[in-house]
Amino acid sequence: MSVKSIHSDTRISLTGTPIENRLSELWSIFSFLMPGYLFDYSEFRERFEIPIVKAEDDKAAQKLQAMIAPFILRRRKKDVLPELPDKLEETVYVQLGAEQRKLYDARTTALLNRLSGQSDEAYAQNKIEILSELLRLRQICCSPDLIYEDYTGENAKLDACMEYIEQALAGGHKMLIFSQFTSMLEIIAERLKSRNWGFYRITGDTPKQERAELVEQFQDDAQTDIRIFLISLKAGGTGLNLTAADIVIHYDPWWNLSVQNQATDRTHRIGQSNVVSVFRLITKNTIEENILKLQQAKGDMAEKILNTEKASFGNLTREELLELLR
Repeated sequence: MSVKSIHSDTRISLTGTPIENRLSELWSIFSFLMPGYLFDYSEFRERFEIPIVKAEDDKAAQKLQAMIAPFILRRRKKDVLPELPDKLEETVYVQLGAEQRKLYDARTTALLNRLSGQSDEAYAQNKIEILSELLRLRQICCSPDLIYEDYTGENAKLDACMEYIEQALAGGHKMLIFSQFTSMLEIIAERLKSRNWGFYRITGDTPKQERAELVEQFQDDAQTDIRIFLISLKAGGTGLNLTAADIVIHYDPWWNLSVQNQATDRTHRIGQSNVVSVFRLITKNTIEENILKLQQAKGDMAEKILNTEKASFGNLTREELLELLR
Protein backbone atom coordinates (compact mmCIF):
# COMPACT_ATOMS: atom_id res chain seq x y z
CA MET A 1 0.00 0.00 0.00
CA SER A 2 2.88 2.37 0.75
CA VAL A 3 4.44 2.07 -2.70
CA LYS A 4 1.05 2.72 -4.31
CA SER A 5 0.86 6.06 -2.53
CA ILE A 6 3.93 7.39 -4.37
CA HIS A 7 2.95 9.94 -7.03
CA SER A 8 4.49 9.26 -10.44
CA ASP A 9 3.78 9.67 -14.13
CA THR A 10 5.15 6.24 -15.01
CA ARG A 11 5.26 2.99 -13.05
CA ILE A 12 7.44 0.01 -13.92
CA SER A 13 7.76 -3.29 -12.05
CA LEU A 14 10.87 -5.42 -12.44
CA THR A 15 10.76 -8.99 -11.12
CA GLY A 16 12.11 -12.41 -11.85
CA THR A 17 9.20 -14.14 -10.12
CA PRO A 18 5.86 -12.50 -11.00
CA ILE A 19 4.06 -15.62 -9.76
CA GLU A 20 6.24 -17.31 -7.16
CA ASN A 21 3.67 -18.91 -4.87
CA ARG A 22 0.19 -17.54 -5.62
CA LEU A 23 -1.69 -16.05 -8.52
CA SER A 24 -2.60 -13.15 -6.23
CA GLU A 25 1.02 -12.00 -6.50
CA LEU A 26 0.36 -11.10 -10.12
CA TRP A 27 -2.70 -9.11 -9.05
CA SER A 28 -0.56 -7.21 -6.51
CA ILE A 29 1.91 -6.17 -9.20
CA PHE A 30 -0.83 -4.90 -11.50
CA SER A 31 -2.58 -3.23 -8.59
CA PHE A 32 0.53 -1.06 -8.29
CA LEU A 33 1.08 -0.59 -12.02
CA MET A 34 -2.50 -0.06 -13.15
CA PRO A 35 -4.89 0.15 -10.18
CA GLY A 36 -8.24 -1.42 -11.03
CA TYR A 37 -7.15 -3.00 -14.31
CA LEU A 38 -7.43 -6.50 -12.84
CA PHE A 39 -10.39 -5.39 -10.69
CA ASP A 40 -10.30 -5.39 -6.91
CA TYR A 41 -8.87 -8.54 -5.35
CA SER A 42 -12.21 -10.13 -4.45
CA GLU A 43 -13.39 -9.90 -8.07
CA PHE A 44 -10.00 -11.04 -9.39
CA ARG A 45 -10.25 -14.05 -7.10
CA GLU A 46 -13.75 -14.91 -8.37
CA ARG A 47 -12.99 -14.30 -12.05
CA PHE A 48 -9.50 -15.79 -12.27
CA GLU A 49 -7.80 -17.18 -9.18
CA ILE A 50 -10.43 -19.70 -8.11
CA PRO A 51 -11.27 -20.93 -11.65
CA ILE A 52 -7.61 -21.23 -12.65
CA VAL A 53 -6.14 -22.67 -9.45
CA LYS A 54 -9.05 -24.77 -8.22
CA ALA A 55 -10.86 -25.73 -11.42
CA GLU A 56 -7.96 -25.54 -13.91
CA ASP A 57 -10.18 -23.41 -16.16
CA ASP A 58 -8.28 -22.91 -19.43
CA LYS A 59 -10.62 -20.20 -20.65
CA ALA A 60 -10.08 -18.11 -17.52
CA ALA A 61 -6.31 -18.59 -17.85
CA GLN A 62 -6.35 -17.56 -21.51
CA LYS A 63 -8.41 -14.47 -20.72
CA LEU A 64 -6.04 -13.40 -17.96
CA GLN A 65 -3.04 -14.04 -20.17
CA ALA A 66 -4.56 -11.92 -22.93
CA MET A 67 -5.20 -9.07 -20.49
CA ILE A 68 -1.66 -8.91 -19.12
CA ALA A 69 0.35 -9.83 -22.24
CA PRO A 70 0.52 -6.28 -23.72
CA PHE A 71 2.11 -4.98 -20.53
CA ILE A 72 4.75 -7.66 -19.93
CA LEU A 73 8.21 -7.77 -21.48
CA ARG A 74 9.78 -11.09 -20.66
CA ARG A 75 13.41 -12.01 -21.24
CA ARG A 76 14.82 -15.44 -20.55
CA LYS A 77 18.45 -16.23 -20.06
CA LYS A 78 18.68 -17.90 -23.47
CA ASP A 79 17.37 -14.72 -25.08
CA VAL A 80 20.01 -12.41 -23.62
CA LEU A 81 22.90 -14.88 -23.23
CA PRO A 82 22.84 -17.04 -26.37
CA GLU A 83 26.55 -17.78 -25.92
CA LEU A 84 25.97 -19.44 -22.52
CA PRO A 85 26.81 -23.18 -22.58
CA ASP A 86 24.01 -25.71 -22.23
CA LYS A 87 22.58 -26.86 -18.92
CA LEU A 88 21.90 -30.61 -18.76
CA GLU A 89 19.46 -31.69 -16.06
CA GLU A 90 18.84 -35.20 -14.77
CA THR A 91 16.62 -36.57 -12.01
CA VAL A 92 18.38 -39.42 -10.23
CA TYR A 93 16.02 -41.85 -8.50
CA VAL A 94 17.28 -43.68 -5.43
CA GLN A 95 15.64 -46.71 -3.80
CA LEU A 96 15.44 -46.70 -0.01
CA GLY A 97 16.95 -49.67 1.76
CA ALA A 98 14.81 -51.98 3.88
CA GLU A 99 15.38 -50.30 7.25
CA GLN A 100 15.08 -46.78 5.90
CA ARG A 101 11.90 -47.77 4.05
CA LYS A 102 10.44 -49.24 7.22
CA LEU A 103 10.95 -45.98 9.11
CA TYR A 104 9.48 -43.95 6.27
CA ASP A 105 6.43 -46.15 5.76
CA ALA A 106 5.60 -46.22 9.48
CA ARG A 107 5.48 -42.41 9.75
CA THR A 108 3.67 -42.07 6.42
CA THR A 109 0.94 -44.49 7.50
CA ALA A 110 0.46 -42.68 10.81
CA LEU A 111 0.17 -39.30 9.08
CA LEU A 112 -2.18 -40.66 6.41
CA ASN A 113 -4.48 -42.09 9.06
CA ARG A 114 -4.46 -38.79 10.93
CA LEU A 115 -5.24 -36.73 7.84
CA SER A 116 -7.91 -39.09 6.55
CA GLY A 117 -9.82 -38.82 9.81
CA GLN A 118 -9.69 -35.04 10.02
CA SER A 119 -12.08 -32.42 8.77
CA ASP A 120 -10.81 -29.38 6.88
CA GLU A 121 -11.39 -27.32 10.02
CA ALA A 122 -9.30 -29.67 12.16
CA TYR A 123 -6.58 -29.68 9.52
CA ALA A 124 -6.45 -25.88 9.54
CA GLN A 125 -6.12 -25.84 13.34
CA ASN A 126 -3.30 -28.39 13.36
CA LYS A 127 -1.59 -27.42 10.12
CA ILE A 128 1.75 -26.41 11.66
CA GLU A 129 2.07 -29.70 13.52
CA ILE A 130 1.11 -31.71 10.43
CA LEU A 131 3.56 -29.86 8.21
CA SER A 132 6.26 -30.50 10.79
CA GLU A 133 5.59 -34.21 10.43
CA LEU A 134 5.78 -33.79 6.67
CA LEU A 135 9.20 -32.24 7.16
CA ARG A 136 10.32 -35.28 9.15
CA LEU A 137 9.33 -37.55 6.27
CA ARG A 138 11.52 -35.52 3.97
CA GLN A 139 14.37 -35.75 6.47
CA ILE A 140 14.09 -39.54 6.55
CA CYS A 141 14.50 -39.51 2.78
CA CYS A 142 17.64 -37.39 3.12
CA SER A 143 19.14 -39.26 6.05
CA PRO A 144 17.41 -40.96 8.99
CA ASP A 145 20.22 -39.58 11.17
CA LEU A 146 18.50 -36.20 10.99
CA ILE A 147 15.76 -37.35 13.37
CA TYR A 148 17.00 -40.70 14.77
CA GLU A 149 20.21 -40.20 16.76
CA ASP A 150 20.85 -43.93 17.16
CA TYR A 151 20.25 -44.86 13.50
CA THR A 152 22.97 -47.16 12.15
CA GLY A 153 21.30 -48.57 9.03
CA GLU A 154 21.81 -47.83 5.36
CA ASN A 155 21.53 -44.35 3.88
CA ALA A 156 20.63 -44.76 0.22
CA LYS A 157 20.68 -41.15 -0.92
CA LEU A 158 23.90 -40.24 0.87
CA ASP A 159 25.61 -43.26 -0.67
CA ALA A 160 24.36 -42.22 -4.12
CA CYS A 161 25.55 -38.66 -3.56
CA MET A 162 29.03 -39.85 -2.61
CA GLU A 163 29.22 -41.91 -5.78
CA TYR A 164 28.43 -38.85 -7.91
CA ILE A 165 30.99 -36.79 -6.00
CA GLU A 166 33.65 -39.45 -6.52
CA GLN A 167 32.94 -39.59 -10.25
CA ALA A 168 33.04 -35.81 -10.53
CA LEU A 169 36.35 -35.57 -8.69
CA ALA A 170 37.82 -38.30 -10.88
CA GLY A 171 36.80 -36.25 -13.91
CA GLY A 172 38.48 -33.10 -12.59
CA HIS A 173 35.21 -31.21 -12.05
CA LYS A 174 34.26 -28.67 -9.41
CA MET A 175 30.79 -29.02 -7.94
CA LEU A 176 28.12 -27.31 -5.85
CA ILE A 177 25.97 -29.41 -3.49
CA PHE A 178 22.77 -27.80 -2.23
CA SER A 179 20.49 -28.87 0.61
CA GLN A 180 17.83 -26.96 2.51
CA PHE A 181 18.96 -28.70 5.71
CA THR A 182 22.17 -27.34 7.24
CA SER A 183 22.20 -30.45 9.43
CA MET A 184 22.28 -32.54 6.24
CA LEU A 185 25.26 -30.55 5.01
CA GLU A 186 26.97 -31.44 8.29
CA ILE A 187 26.35 -35.16 7.67
CA ILE A 188 27.69 -34.86 4.13
CA ALA A 189 30.70 -32.96 5.49
CA GLU A 190 31.50 -35.77 7.93
CA ARG A 191 31.36 -38.30 5.11
CA LEU A 192 33.68 -36.11 2.99
CA LYS A 193 36.13 -35.83 5.90
CA SER A 194 36.18 -39.61 6.24
CA ARG A 195 37.48 -39.79 2.67
CA ASN A 196 39.87 -36.88 3.10
CA TRP A 197 38.04 -34.82 0.48
CA GLY A 198 38.39 -31.11 1.08
CA PHE A 199 35.36 -28.83 0.85
CA TYR A 200 34.02 -25.35 1.48
CA ARG A 201 30.69 -24.65 3.13
CA ILE A 202 28.27 -21.71 3.25
CA THR A 203 25.18 -21.56 5.47
CA GLY A 204 23.12 -18.78 6.95
CA ASP A 205 25.63 -18.54 9.81
CA THR A 206 28.58 -17.83 7.50
CA PRO A 207 29.72 -14.18 7.92
CA LYS A 208 29.60 -12.00 4.81
CA GLN A 209 33.36 -11.50 4.63
CA GLU A 210 34.02 -15.21 4.98
CA ARG A 211 31.50 -15.96 2.23
CA ALA A 212 33.35 -13.63 -0.12
CA GLU A 213 36.70 -15.19 0.74
CA LEU A 214 35.47 -18.74 0.21
CA VAL A 215 33.96 -17.84 -3.15
CA GLU A 216 37.19 -16.14 -4.26
CA GLN A 217 39.27 -19.16 -3.28
CA PHE A 218 36.93 -21.62 -4.98
CA GLN A 219 36.95 -19.58 -8.18
CA ASP A 220 40.76 -19.44 -8.34
CA ASP A 221 42.58 -22.73 -8.97
CA ALA A 222 45.82 -21.04 -7.97
CA GLN A 223 44.53 -20.52 -4.42
CA THR A 224 43.12 -23.96 -3.71
CA ASP A 225 42.61 -27.46 -5.05
CA ILE A 226 39.29 -27.87 -3.19
CA ARG A 227 36.56 -28.85 -5.65
CA ILE A 228 33.47 -29.32 -3.46
CA PHE A 229 31.24 -26.53 -2.19
CA LEU A 230 28.42 -27.35 0.26
CA ILE A 231 25.76 -24.65 0.27
CA SER A 232 22.49 -24.28 2.14
CA LEU A 233 19.75 -23.63 -0.40
CA LYS A 234 18.28 -20.47 1.09
CA ALA A 235 21.57 -18.92 2.28
CA GLY A 236 23.52 -19.49 -0.93
CA GLY A 237 20.83 -19.76 -3.56
CA THR A 238 21.32 -16.16 -4.69
CA GLY A 239 24.08 -13.57 -4.77
CA LEU A 240 27.01 -15.93 -5.43
CA ASN A 241 29.16 -16.26 -8.54
CA LEU A 242 30.59 -19.77 -8.69
CA THR A 243 31.27 -20.33 -12.38
CA ALA A 244 34.34 -22.44 -11.57
CA ALA A 245 31.91 -25.30 -10.92
CA ASP A 246 30.21 -27.16 -13.75
CA ILE A 247 28.31 -29.76 -11.72
CA VAL A 248 25.37 -29.06 -9.41
CA ILE A 249 23.80 -31.62 -7.07
CA HIS A 250 20.46 -30.81 -5.46
CA TYR A 251 20.44 -33.23 -2.55
CA ASP A 252 16.77 -32.65 -1.69
CA PRO A 253 13.92 -31.00 -3.61
CA TRP A 254 12.35 -27.72 -2.57
CA TRP A 255 8.65 -27.01 -3.04
CA ASN A 256 9.32 -23.99 -5.23
CA LEU A 257 11.26 -24.99 -8.33
CA SER A 258 12.39 -21.42 -8.96
CA VAL A 259 14.44 -21.54 -5.74
CA GLN A 260 16.35 -24.56 -7.04
CA ASN A 261 16.82 -22.90 -10.42
CA GLN A 262 18.22 -19.79 -8.77
CA ALA A 263 20.69 -21.98 -6.89
CA THR A 264 21.76 -23.68 -10.12
CA ASP A 265 22.31 -20.23 -11.60
CA ARG A 266 25.20 -19.67 -9.18
CA THR A 267 27.27 -21.47 -11.82
CA HIS A 268 25.11 -21.37 -14.97
CA ARG A 269 25.65 -17.65 -15.58
CA ILE A 270 27.91 -15.13 -17.31
CA GLY A 271 31.48 -16.38 -17.09
CA GLN A 272 30.64 -20.07 -17.42
CA SER A 273 32.56 -21.71 -20.26
CA ASN A 274 31.59 -25.35 -19.69
CA VAL A 275 28.37 -27.30 -20.03
CA VAL A 276 26.70 -27.45 -16.61
CA SER A 277 25.34 -30.80 -15.41
CA VAL A 278 22.57 -30.67 -12.80
CA PHE A 279 21.54 -33.73 -10.79
CA ARG A 280 18.41 -33.86 -8.61
CA LEU A 281 18.52 -36.73 -6.10
CA ILE A 282 15.04 -38.12 -5.44
CA THR A 283 14.10 -41.13 -3.32
CA LYS A 284 11.76 -43.39 -5.24
CA ASN A 285 8.17 -43.91 -4.07
CA THR A 286 8.35 -41.23 -1.39
CA ILE A 287 7.10 -37.74 -0.79
CA GLU A 288 10.10 -36.44 -2.73
CA GLU A 289 8.86 -38.03 -5.91
CA ASN A 290 5.43 -36.57 -5.27
CA ILE A 291 6.95 -33.12 -4.71
CA LEU A 292 8.12 -33.26 -8.33
CA LYS A 293 4.54 -33.97 -9.38
CA LEU A 294 3.29 -31.12 -7.22
CA GLN A 295 5.84 -28.79 -8.79
CA GLN A 296 4.49 -29.72 -12.20
CA ALA A 297 0.85 -29.36 -11.16
CA LYS A 298 1.49 -25.95 -9.61
CA GLY A 299 3.72 -25.03 -12.52
CA ASP A 300 1.01 -25.77 -15.06
CA MET A 301 -1.06 -22.93 -13.64
CA ALA A 302 1.75 -20.40 -13.94
CA GLU A 303 2.74 -21.82 -17.32
CA LYS A 304 -0.67 -20.87 -18.68
CA ILE A 305 -0.16 -17.32 -17.55
CA LEU A 306 3.57 -16.61 -17.80
CA ASN A 307 5.14 -19.77 -19.22
CA THR A 308 7.15 -20.30 -16.03
CA GLU A 309 7.48 -22.88 -13.25
CA LYS A 310 6.49 -22.26 -9.67
CA ALA A 311 5.33 -24.22 -6.65
CA SER A 312 4.27 -23.48 -3.10
CA PHE A 313 4.63 -25.20 0.26
CA GLY A 314 2.76 -22.96 2.66
CA ASN A 315 -0.55 -23.13 0.81
CA LEU A 316 -0.93 -26.89 0.60
CA THR A 317 -4.50 -28.01 1.12
CA ARG A 318 -5.42 -31.13 3.03
CA GLU A 319 -6.24 -32.87 -0.27
CA GLU A 320 -2.84 -31.93 -1.73
CA LEU A 321 -1.10 -33.27 1.37
CA LEU A 322 -2.98 -36.55 1.11
CA GLU A 323 -1.94 -36.83 -2.54
CA LEU A 324 1.68 -36.21 -1.59
CA LEU A 325 1.64 -39.06 0.89
CA ARG A 326 -0.12 -41.61 -1.31
